[in-house]
Amino acid sequence: MKKIKNKKKIKKGAKINRKNILTFPKDFWWGAAYASHQVEGNNTNNNWWRWEQQGGSEDSSGRACDSWNLFRRDHDLVEELGLKSFRLSLEWSRIEPSEGKFDKESIEHYRTVLRDLKKRGVKTTVTLWHWTLPLWLVDKYGGWHNKKSIKFFVRYCKKVVEELGEEIDLFLILNEPNIPLNKGYLNAEHPPGKRNPWLFWQATKNMIQAYKDCYDITKKINPDLPVGFTQHASEFVTPHQFWGAQWLIKKIESFSNWHFYFKIEGKFDFVGINYYTGHELQLKKPFRKPRSESIIFSDMGWGFSPRGIYEVIMDAKERFPQKPIYILENGAADAEDKIREEYIRGHLKWIHQAIEDGADVRGYFHWSLLDNFEWQAGFWPRFGLCEMDYQTMERKPRKSFYYYQKVIRENKIEV
Repeated sequence: MKKIKNKKKIKKGAKINRKNILTFPKDFWWGAAYASHQVEGNNTNNNWWRWEQQGGSEDSSGRACDSWNLFRRDHDLVEELGLKSFRLSLEWSRIEPSEGKFDKESIEHYRTVLRDLKKRGVKTTVTLWHWTLPLWLVDKYGGWHNKKSIKFFVRYCKKVVEELGEEIDLFLILNEPNIPLNKGYLNAEHPPGKRNPWLFWQATKNMIQAYKDCYDITKKINPDLPVGFTQHASEFVTPHQFWGAQWLIKKIESFSNWHFYFKIEGKFDFVGINYYTGHELQLKKPFRKPRSESIIFSDMGWGFSPRGIYEVIMDAKERFPQKPIYILENGAADAEDKIREEYIRGHLKWIHQAIEDGADVRGYFHWSLLDNFEWQAGFWPRFGLCEMDYQTMERKPRKSFYYYQKVIRENKIEV
């Protein structure tokens, strides 16, 4: 891995003084995020709802956070927090509940959601696809491994951009394509529950082509809209110092973090990164384990590895030097809110270091605004700056909420 550079010259508007106050660029996007299926509730017409009913998750998403109805409560928290941008996703199965038939009420609902944010002075970061597929597509065509999924997804994208494009400030076509592809087609933890490398490659190829076509059609309709996607990325390290191990770790890291970027042939206006933890790879069992720079772990057992975000950012800077970078997810499952403040501070420290060393990092989005439905794990992981009571639907800001609020208000951290 690259060594940290101790540079004296400050770049990109990031300032540091001897009191260890780290100031961020003036127009830095402070954000938070959540996703439609994880918070809206009653998304009964998609493949994840069915997967839950079949036992694929520890819980059924059910009402989730009822954000379909209570989104203004969420936006009140967004406003109280002082966010510059809020990231949310659209639910394909609501917008196109049956093949080729778009639901006007759902489109108007999302228009209302986006306009409500903009009225509050909050920029909208919108994800077109966050892992769920309409049942009509799954039942008739199977999913991403069917080549016809390309034209259906592009049609969906075109409709969204035509109807809602003017309300969007930053557009993400896909969220973490590597995760549902791996978990859906290689280890059967996500729908469609396959362990089939051939279908994995077919689905990957189709998703890449769909993305490229969506990028083209979006830029044709709205040339000024920044378009891209966000990738789950990690730092990979190994204790083995011999050449073969170092070569292997670089290959694994390159493929895991950047393969999708390599294949879309420059069709992205920014680099989106979701970073949670690092990984240590050993040539013995277990082959892969969380990397930890301390004894701190999240409730899900993910090691606290903030320096890794610097390595990932600087790698992106070198690979894609003309593209701005957004950290679009970063967070920890922490039901008792014991480590979240330190987690945020630690990662922001290294993001600041990356800015100081020349990386054009434009924003940071914490995952998540609320506790929510965490896919196959169900409801027990608590990622929220706000605690959810799933019985009363009360949203209660945690202590870390107020820490992040202070960071945003002052545009700086103290370390």
